[in-house]
Amino acid sequence: MLLTRVITALCLLLVILPVLFLGSVPVLGGLAAVFVFAAGWEWARLVRLSAPWTYVYGIAALVLMMIWSDLSVGRPLDGPLVAAAIAWAVALLMLRRGVHPLDKSGALLAGVLGLIMLPAFGLALMQLRAHGILMLLSVAVLVWTADIGAYFFGKAFGHRKLAPTVSPGKSWEGALGGWLCVMIIATAMVLTGWPGGTWPQRLVEHHGWLVAAALVTVLVAASVIGDLFESLLKRQAGMKDSSQLLPGHGGVLDRIDALLPAFPLALWLL
Repeated sequence: MLLTRVITALCLLLVILPVLFLGSVPVLGGLAAVFVFAAGWEWARLVRLSAPWTYVYGIAALVLMMIWSDLSVGRPLDGPLVAAAIAWAVALLMLRRGVHPLDKSGALLAGVLGLIMLPAFGLALMQLRAHGILMLLSVAVLVWTADIGAYFFGKAFGHRKLAPTVSPGKSWEGALGGWLCVMIIATAMVLTGWPGGTWPQRLVEHHGWLVAAALVTVLVAASVIGDLFESLLKRQAGMKDSSQLLPGHGGVLDRIDALLPAFPLALWLL
């Protein structure tokens, strides 16, 4: 299993990194399209749509991303980002409600939310890259740091469950440990002053250290909500992974769940 995970991760890096560093705008758009369509197909399965509607749903998410991308040329991105913020606020309410049998109304609501969240993620991915490769990667690194830090701190010190019915393995101690790791990495990004600018650097330049620290904290919280919301959908659907598209890793959603709210939020806070 470990060997499979490593091989899959290396293959993904060999494809994704050259696109992020060297790819033109159309190529990057193609990468975002693949993410959004695959994640949309998986999301449709989580809300219990069957083929061919799972593919129709993935295509719908992709088309909405393309429409938003076209409409955003030369215009502010407030509309899609506000829509994403509202969708994630609804998701937070669903998390507070906990795991319940997925009835028709719940499936419909989750389906509508996905058609907002996924296109907004794809759009934010492209727009963050337009601000520079370090801008995009720095946000991703902070989110991954929060996840990895939460795992190790949770294993070592976790006692109080963060969301016991949704994700029993997550703890408040783990979440706080992940946040601490993120603050350390974000501070290092600012102090090293990487050319081109990272997301934390931009926040400190425009808002100062205290406000930047608060906004980084909000980003960490958003990434946790994204992770938990996908766990909620999987539990309600009775699925361990969103799919088996990525051998050893599960599905695309399993890899980008924390990034789904983080990318649009990071873009908005710029």
